Amino acid sequence: MRPLQALRHFRALMRDAEDTAQVFHMGECLPNRSTMKIAELFCASAQGRARMAAEPELAPSLDDHDTLLALGEQSVAHAYVRFMRSAGLSAAGLVAASTLPGQSVHADQLQWFHNRLRDTHDLAHVLTGYGRDPLGEQCVLGFTSGQYRDWTETIIAWAGTAEFALRLRSDVPFVGAVAEARSHGRAAQAIFAQDIRALLAEPIVAARARMGIAEPQVYRQAHARLRAAGIDPYRIGGTAAIG
Repeated sequence: MRPLQALRHFRALMRDAEDTAQVFHMGECLPNRSTMKIAELFCASAQGRARMAAEPELAPSLDDHDTLLALGEQSVAHAYVRFMRSAGLSAAGLVAASTLPGQSVHADQLQWFHNRLRDTHDLAHVLTGYGRDPLGEQCVLGFTSGQYRDWTETIIAWAGTAEFALRLRSDVPFVGAVAEARSHGRAAQAIFAQDIRALLAEPIVAARARMGIAEPQVYRQAHARLRAAGIDPYRIGGTAAIG
């Protein structure tokens, strides 16, 4: 545990929201026994072993947009490609951002699990309905940290949200939006546990219903109040755009 070093990386992230590597530096500084236990249980399960055999890596499949678009306009895949192209993102780009100088990489189950969490980050955006606006990033981290108890994501979600609230001092429910996202993440089926190829082929409305992913009502209320106050939700600043 290196909390002071993690704090330095967090401050660097707040200064430059596009410096995604700081998120992964924080993760290196904050090992988490709870996430480790979730990884161990999942990888030892029949479901986890099946996922490892069928989906040893996700990034190449997620970047094969032509194949994904062939799954139909109502599919999760189509929504995912639209999201990635609109933001100029790629799964390979997130892989590159997570590769740190001097980092030890072990071809083991824990590495596979963490890679899976990384590669499904943008898929979480699509499934939950949280955008790449500053609050949307906090909310999607709240949702996913509710699923696998990641300290780095929890810290970024709450600290970034607190910064918005202190800076704007308005009635916008920033804290409520993240709290709702964490609650929704705990209640829904874990994204990392899904058969990702099958999930991508599902109609997105059906996939959300099957997984128990609720509508982000407080997040939408926050956007509405920001716009009513003449504030662009995409320009409130001070957040991490992971994917």
